[in-house]
Amino acid sequence: SRLRRLDEAAHIVLFEKGPYVSFSNCSLPYYLNRLVPESGSLVLMNPERFRKQYNIDARTEQEVTAINRQRRTVSVRNLRTGETYEEPYEKLVLAPGGTPVLPRSIGGLDSPNVFTLHTVPDVVKLDAWLRGRKVRRVVIAGGGFIGCEAAECLREAGFDVTIIEAADQILAPYDFDLVQMLHKELLDHGVQLILQDGVQAITETEVLLQSGRKVPAEAVIMAIGVKPDTRLAQAAGLIIGTTGGIKVDGNFRTNDPDIYAAGDAIEVLNRLNHRPMRLALAWPAQMEARAAADAICGISHERKGFLGSSVVKVFGLYAARTGLNEKEAAAAGFDWDYAYVIPLDKVGVLLGARPIHLKVLFEKGTGRLLGAQSVGAEGAVRRIHVLAALLGMNGTLSDLRDAELCYAPVTATAKDAVNMAGLVGLNLLYGRFRQVHLTEVRRLVEEKACLLDVREEGEYAAGHLLGAVNLPLSQLRQRMGEVPKDRPVYLHCRSSQRSYN
Repeated sequence: SRLRRLDEAAHIVLFEKGPYVSFSNCSLPYYLNRLVPESGSLVLMNPERFRKQYNIDARTEQEVTAINRQRRTVSVRNLRTGETYEEPYEKLVLAPGGTPVLPRSIGGLDSPNVFTLHTVPDVVKLDAWLRGRKVRRVVIAGGGFIGCEAAECLREAGFDVTIIEAADQILAPYDFDLVQMLHKELLDHGVQLILQDGVQAITETEVLLQSGRKVPAEAVIMAIGVKPDTRLAQAAGLIIGTTGGIKVDGNFRTNDPDIYAAGDAIEVLNRLNHRPMRLALAWPAQMEARAAADAICGISHERKGFLGSSVVKVFGLYAARTGLNEKEAAAAGFDWDYAYVIPLDKVGVLLGARPIHLKVLFEKGTGRLLGAQSVGAEGAVRRIHVLAALLGMNGTLSDLRDAELCYAPVTATAKDAVNMAGLVGLNLLYGRFRQVHLTEVRRLVEEKACLLDVREEGEYAAGHLLGAVNLPLSQLRQRMGEVPKDRPVYLHCRSSQRSYN
């Protein structure tokens, strides 16, 4: 459609192997709980509308089987009739997307009760199986975006759901500490979570795990991940990058000047560490396609890379992220630290105010922003929007401090979570106070370190760290003589605000 807007005279042909030329693949899981009422609602465009609205020849169930670069044609097979033919091109755009990862080492993948969630026919087939056979128990292999969204939708639809994840956490792009809240949210809503275990075999009634454990299930969704579909590109001699995606330049042109590529099949540049990466995300895909269309029409972009901004909803919590996480920052060689704040999403005297957990990674010495993550109510996402914009402009902690954001009591606090993260980060950057990361607390407890709990007495009585001594902030100045002076003292509270004060 971008090509047509730029060039009314161009002859544009679109080939699609499946029955639908344009559908909302990110919305597929929400048909399972009928947040999307009808499967037909998932289809956004049809060939007839493409022809009438854009004068684009969209051909469904037509598979491109080869790219003939020498004669500049593509070989096509009509899947309805079996007919094969060649279509000439002057410029070619590859957007084959990705394919679900299905390890052949897993036994029983061909069983009729094994499904993926990749296309509209996939979700329609799964839904028919679940409802037609009155399925009660569903196993989801993989705790990524699709796995978590499917778990929520199926649980809301009344199914017993188990997520099996080989790693020690779901949602690998997020840091371990923040993900623990999402683990709890799943468990609190009745989703069984099995970590550090993998699927070995599948039968019609159960899933056998690598540990030997057996999980009853009448349906299994494979959501381990997606790999780039590079078969056409490889066969045509196009360069494949180090991550397994099609290698492109800043205008999404391959090593053939007449062939472009966009979407889940390509390799892109990480804007922060300048390393190649793959992104199976909707926003980058549509921007890549637009940039390729512009380049074909002589409008150069030379994009500098992507941040990988994303969000996922897990029942009552939203998790959003942008930029690098801890592992990525360390792997890139950055000397980094992070500011972690837990403000409310609105003024605390209002009913319904909820905490936002916001974590901002920055480079020591410079204060340059490296990444950010948040977990909380819907307002948590808005803070990452701000961080993503600043990251894209090489922003610093000072920019966070100075960000002039909108305020009303029902939408934010006067000092927004973004500002708070900047202020805390600057205090850390200039050594105005020292912090202990959450992951270090267990060690301190085991070493019987001096832990002062500065919450009020009632809060302390309701639950506290082992060995912690209660010295409320409201009494601290009057009881300073009780604070040991011969060893390090660690202060803590619920959100670090009172312990900082």
